Amino acid sequence: MIRDPAAAGFVFGGRWHRESGLPKGGAEFVDNSVIRKLLEPVVEDMGYELVMVELTGSSSGGQVLRAFIDAPGGILLEDCEQVSRQVSAILDVEDPIKGEYSLEVSSPGVDRPLVRPEHFHRFQGSQVKVLMREACLGRRRFTGFLAEAGSEFAVVEVDGEAYELSYQGMEKANLVGLD
Repeated sequence: MIRDPAAAGFVFGGRWHRESGLPKGGAEFVDNSVIRKLLEPVVEDMGYELVMVELTGSSSGGQVLRAFIDAPGGILLEDCEQVSRQVSAILDVEDPIKGEYSLEVSSPGVDRPLVRPEHFHRFQGSQVKVLMREACLGRRRFTGFLAEAGSEFAVVEVDGEAYELSYQGMEKANLVGLD
């Protein structure tokens, strides 16, 4: 039985279609944070952490809603199935996504996304990869050792140099998985 959240990265999902599909307020675009606020309380009540949600694709087709969950003992396929059923029910009632989409619920895997300051605190001392929105000291990509995690920034050591990177300026951050 696999209980390591860094293992295989289970995915459980389904395909959904919305007739009306317009988010509250009628806008066609749905911010991932809106979906997160909708799903997080239910996922946490089930005993899991909602690490990240992302909606990719366009409302004209090919959308994928991914929800990454974690728990102290790791994630099993059955965990993904249970969360998928609950999340599906909420999405059916609230109807925040226009058009057809696929729902995928999985563990964060070995390249776990780092989304909140507490994620950086928890994985201090690990290898990370950070992509900044704009160049910081002449570069946007930083792969190195997570030396420090503050409330507003993380310090990543790359080739012996320490870079203080603002969370607000980060486009994406992940742990670097072991090959």
